Amino acid sequence: MLPLYLYNTLTRQKDLFTPLKPAEVTLYVCGPTVYDYAHIGNARPVVVFDVLFRLLNWLYPNVRYARNITDIDDKIITACAEQGLPMESLTRRFELAFREDMFALNALPPTLEPRATEHLPQMLALIDTLIKKGHAYVADGHVLFDVASFPAYAALSRRSAEDRLAGARVEVAAYKKNPEDFVLWKPSAPDQPGWDSPHSRGRPGWHLECSAMIAAHLGTTIDIHGGGNDLIFPHHENEIAQSVCAHDNAPLARFWLHNGFITVNGQKMSKSLGNFKTVRELRGEHSPEAMRWLLLSAHYRQPLDWTDEGLKNARQNLDKFYGVLRESESEVVEPLVDDALFGALCDDLNTPAAFARLHELAADFHKSSDAAVRRDIKRRLTASGLLLGILQQDAETWFQGGNAAEAADIESLIAQRAAARARKDFQTSDMIRDGLLARGIVLEDKAGQTVWKRA
Repeated sequence: MLPLYLYNTLTRQKDLFTPLKPAEVTLYVCGPTVYDYAHIGNARPVVVFDVLFRLLNWLYPNVRYARNITDIDDKIITACAEQGLPMESLTRRFELAFREDMFALNALPPTLEPRATEHLPQMLALIDTLIKKGHAYVADGHVLFDVASFPAYAALSRRSAEDRLAGARVEVAAYKKNPEDFVLWKPSAPDQPGWDSPHSRGRPGWHLECSAMIAAHLGTTIDIHGGGNDLIFPHHENEIAQSVCAHDNAPLARFWLHNGFITVNGQKMSKSLGNFKTVRELRGEHSPEAMRWLLLSAHYRQPLDWTDEGLKNARQNLDKFYGVLRESESEVVEPLVDDALFGALCDDLNTPAAFARLHELAADFHKSSDAAVRRDIKRRLTASGLLLGILQQDAETWFQGGNAAEAADIESLIAQRAAARARKDFQTSDMIRDGLLARGIVLEDKAGQTVWKRA
């Protein structure tokens, strides 16, 4: 088994990964706040950590992957007020939409998807523990974490106190002992969702939710915690503070992994710039598999620029590999892990290197006329697809776009073209070919048959 190295934000280096328990891995990734459709930036960590999940499942017999659903948050409350909807109605709607969108991107469902609202008892118990241990205090119906009580605060982000205050939207409030103290529990107005507690009728702070759900489902210390770069501070920093102080200095996670941001045509994605891209909208215009390819085309820790040209290139790359699979489609083979590609993924999920290896395999396939060599390459491509979450469709379905009615129409035109060619009516043959090309359908004549694909 190849060693797995992962870049650990905590140590700022690639560390050899070994789980706490030899046969079990625990992984937690911060999930969606379900008040709107997921945008493409939300999808990047899902796809990145899906590849990690697949790789870990290949290496270890038992992987427990939890990705939470944040279904209580101020943004949700605002959306409910604007739309006149009960909280559960709105959150369930967008939770379902999130699952549908991520399924379309071929992300495997996590082992667990805990909802925040189903863990209020655990959150209140965690608050009680922090108060008793002198790490939290009650003020005006709020419960706040006392940052000064935790000298190791900011070890993950390595930010100074000055930088932390300058870089975060810190709420200045008279009830705080320290401007950095953050909310564990806040009171709710009469028209807002709330739960009874010894402190006030209120709701939990966002940071508290993840700490409580991790402890409830994965244990005091987990192997890997993941999320976007934007979560390092303050969210993950605050999770660490709460959990470590509640659990007698036991670390929350041994490895911290963070993915880079997405820009759109070189600009920050925002609704004001008109470049806000939701997964749902993009699915209506592009192949979800091409979207997944683009999301994995840059190393996960690096920024990724989302462009139409990038999607076009992704589609062309997938055409290339599905073309290999189509040429050998009649053969059913068992997947065989390619050592070079597997090694790339074991080197901190180096998907660009893995993609480069796919191109090498495709080139070797076309260079060889040896049936055994070509069969071996197909086995390697099949296994690579399983690890990367691509190349899972039937090749003909891929090229035909999955539209059965349209496929039948195209096949009928191909048959008419073949008949025209047989009677040497090349004008009709060319007219059918050019008409299909105008629809974005390219015909390829080879080995006595005609196959088609989208341009």
